[in-house]
Amino acid sequence: MAIPIAVQLYSIRHDLERDLRGTLQAVAEMGYEGGEFFGFPNHPAGELRGLLDECGLACAGWHIPFDLVQDDKLDETIAFHKELGNKYLIVPGIPEELRQSRADWLKLAEFFNNLSDKLAEHGMVTGYHNHHVEFEELDGERPWDTFFQNTKESVVMQLDIGNAMMGGAEAVPILEKYPGRATTIHLKPYSWTAGKDDPHAGFRPIIGEDEVQWHEVFKLCEAGGTEWYIVEYESDAYPPLEAVAKCLDALKRLMG
Repeated sequence: MAIPIAVQLYSIRHDLERDLRGTLQAVAEMGYEGGEFFGFPNHPAGELRGLLDECGLACAGWHIPFDLVQDDKLDETIAFHKELGNKYLIVPGIPEELRQSRADWLKLAEFFNNLSDKLAEHGMVTGYHNHHVEFEELDGERPWDTFFQNTKESVVMQLDIGNAMMGGAEAVPILEKYPGRATTIHLKPYSWTAGKDDPHAGFRPIIGEDEVQWHEVFKLCEAGGTEWYIVEYESDAYPPLEAVAKCLDALKRLMG
């Protein structure tokens, strides 16, 4: 079966703030099958689940602040996501003071292994989402490798393709090195050519106008059991809703 496509709702966060129901409905009408939430919850889980059901969308995950998966908050977090119907609790970054050395990243790997075991009892998984710093060498190794070479297979490698490219990495070698780990993956476009003078400008092209090896990415994801493709667009080159619609249309053309 084809891998379903969701949108990271951070891409359209201002539209969500203005009109939550209408924006989710617009996403569904574009053809997205799910949405991935982010940040600290601003609405009750039951309300969000009702809106997703109303719009015909699935919850493709949540970018969980690191604070909310600590022991003092974990029971509350689990209860919220059970009610929402979300099983993917993905941490989208670690506070800088906790990732200063390779030893720090090894401690984080141990933390995520333990968290994975705790969530498994509830039918949930955790994972980690990259920015660009994870691909900048630290104490002789890329933090990405320090982390994923020391975490269990159950810890999701949520590769953000565009962020990795901004850090000088490429998606295909990463997916090849860690087969089966990208349970969900961020399909974020990036162009090194556009970002030559300003790395952030590399995010301006939409999917298909970038320098991602999309067909190779699709093959590796299909072979590796990826459960969700998640589109994220991180530029103001287009209005947010227009941008995610363009990216979805381009993805479907690429997929044939």
